[in-house]
Amino acid sequence: MSITVEQVKAALALVIDPNTGRDLVSGREARNIRLEGARVLVDVELGYPAKSQIEPIRQLVAEALGRVPGVESVEVDVGFKIVAHAVQRGIKLKSNVRNIIAVASGKGGVGKSTTAVNLALALAAEGASVGLLDADIYGPSQPMMMGIKGQPETRDGKTMEPMENHGLQVSSIGFMIDPDEPMVWRGPIVTQALQQLLDQTNWRDLDYLIVDMPPGTGDVQLTLSQKVPVTGAVIVTTPQDIALLDARKGLRMFEKVGIPILGIVENMSMHICSNCGHAEPIFGVGGGEKMCADFGVDFLGALPLTMEIREQTDSGRPTVVADPDGKISEIYRGIARRVAVKVAEKARDMTSKFPSIVVQND
Repeated sequence: MSITVEQVKAALALVIDPNTGRDLVSGREARNIRLEGARVLVDVELGYPAKSQIEPIRQLVAEALGRVPGVESVEVDVGFKIVAHAVQRGIKLKSNVRNIIAVASGKGGVGKSTTAVNLALALAAEGASVGLLDADIYGPSQPMMMGIKGQPETRDGKTMEPMENHGLQVSSIGFMIDPDEPMVWRGPIVTQALQQLLDQTNWRDLDYLIVDMPPGTGDVQLTLSQKVPVTGAVIVTTPQDIALLDARKGLRMFEKVGIPILGIVENMSMHICSNCGHAEPIFGVGGGEKMCADFGVDFLGALPLTMEIREQTDSGRPTVVADPDGKISEIYRGIARRVAVKVAEKARDMTSKFPSIVVQND
């Protein structure tokens, strides 16, 4: 009994990618179908980093194709390819960075930097090339969180190499100042420093650059929206009403400047007692999810308030690195995967595809 490509496509149309919720055919992930007698070969190309998802998806496809009448053997090659996606109108993408993701909050103290570093590490753990830009000029914390000391190297006297640890490329003003020295700078100098950190760091072929934003909606946020090609923003909040009030302002700001909201992360959603394991919602319940419903954006996940997250981050080994197989790391990886899927669903950047038009007068 001969097998047809139509039969194979019909079988693949029943396979749902567990991360996108779409079938492999309509999601254009199934590619290059080949038939060799009773043998079927197919490639699956995901648009998000998915090292931990490759085998489960391969099994789903193999099982589906194995049920097609006449199929005796199946070969499934699953991989991923991360491309650049559209940004604010009128802003050019950077040649060495495909997607820039801002991690922001309306106020300080909600765990934004901790979320940013673990998000970056989770994306890297799934196979992406990831950079981390510490844009909190007044209070840079990523050098400590990433366990990096020393100053960046410059090879030409004009640009600097990113510092590295745990598989991430990192740039921060914190590498160039005394940790005890306060940054007594006015807004224009701060925004210039951000621009220099972004443009004068020799990022090496990044799939994602995670930008740890300062709290609030001031000069740095405005510079980011007007001059930096941002693919999307992640808002971090706690369930507390006061934090949500400021987070809503931060979300509105990104909406006004044309930067899509990828979703909301609720941090410190539940306090877990380190002695007895009792869970108590000391900051309230369901605030992040309600905010998502109010603004029509995705709820990316909720993280507990635990001593381990604080201890691991303070030690320079954030949770995703310190306890990669733990429950909290699993939450971070799930959030990272949802963010990457949201980015993959955005329109691709096509500016490089358009030819240059030159008008000449004869």
